[in-house]
Formats: sequence, structure tokens, C-alpha cells
Amino acid sequence: MQQRLTPAQLEQVVAEVQRLSERQQLELDTDQVKDILRTLNLPPELLDEALVQLQRQDALRVQQRRKRWIVGSAIGLGALLVVGGMLLFQNQQQTLHQISAQRDRLTLTQDDGGNLNTISRQVDGEIFYRVTLSDAPVGQELSLSCNWIDPNGQIVHQNQFQTRTITTAVWTTYCRHTVGAAAPVGQWQVQMFLGDRLLSDATFNVQ
Repeated sequence: MQQRLTPAQLEQVVAEVQRLSERQQLELDTDQVKDILRTLNLPPELLDEALVQLQRQDALRVQQRRKRWIVGSAIGLGALLVVGGMLLFQNQQQTLHQISAQRDRLTLTQDDGGNLNTISRQVDGEIFYRVTLSDAPVGQELSLSCNWIDPNGQIVHQNQFQTRTITTAVWTTYCRHTVGAAAPVGQWQVQMFLGDRLLSDATFNVQ
């Protein structure tokens, strides 16, 4: 079936044929090039080698462009990763900064729901410092620490611990210390930290 052209398609075909014709007129065959070389008093036998060198230069330029593209892409990807990491870190820091202590209590091992103010050395049992956090990050774990400070201002015990995976925004955790018969009497203090930030502290008497 003979192909039929629209006026617009005919115009495009004519323009393309004209372009190819002009290109063909500009191109020289090997013999013409050799004649030009002879006119310029240049050895025509070096034409093939010169063409090979031109092809190598073209290939080298393509390779260099590809390398620049790869390097540029790698730098761009690295920058994106750095920015993404910074944003993630800032978001994590903001999340941690929002955490606060909603309530804190001192209890013995058997928690009766109250808050101890005075501990007897004769009991020789563990004291639990229970802290209820608000705005806790659900799905994450927190690294916390506690300092137990005697009446002389000395840190006599430290806890370093990690919470379980947090399931609610209001989350209760605790640290503990055993007050023995040799513990100094007077006012003690316990502190709970998130990193280097003090979340909560409480005082109690040992007698």
C-alpha cells in the first residue's frame, strides 16, 4: 500500500532531505581529504592514523563526561545522605528533648503505690526510684542513668540501663540501689538522667 503524506508531513520530509543534502555536501571523502593534505604539503598516508586519533579523542571526551557525571552524582548523593542524616539527628534530638518526668516515687521492692520519704538502714533492702515519663518515643528504647548521692555529696552508686521498647507515650521506668546497714545517715538524693540531661531527682532520709 502506497504511503500517503499530509502537507505537514511533506514539509517535514522536504526539510529533512534538504538538511541531509547540505550535510553530504559538507562531508569529504577520503580521496578529497588526501588531495587537501597534498596541497598543504602534508603526508596523506598519515590520514588513517589521524582518524584513529580523532576517534580516540572523541571516546576520551565521552569517557570524561561520564566520569564527571558519576562523580557529580556521587557528590550529590553524599550531600543528600549528609543532609538526611543531619535532619534525622535533629529530629531525634528534638524527640528526646520533649521527654519530661511526669511523676516520680521512691518505693521498696514491694510497691504499695506510695512514696517513701525515710528509709531505715536496718531493713537492708533495695530502694526503687520509679519515674513516669511523658512524651516518651513510642517504638524506641531509651538509655538512662541514675546517680545515688549520700549526705556527703558523694555518688555511691550509679545505674546505666536501657528501657524496654516503649509502647505508650506515658511510660514508667525505674532504677534501684541497696541501702545497707553501713550507709551514712542523713539526706540522700537520687537523680535520673537522659544522656547528660537531668530528667528528675528526689531526696529521702536514711536513718
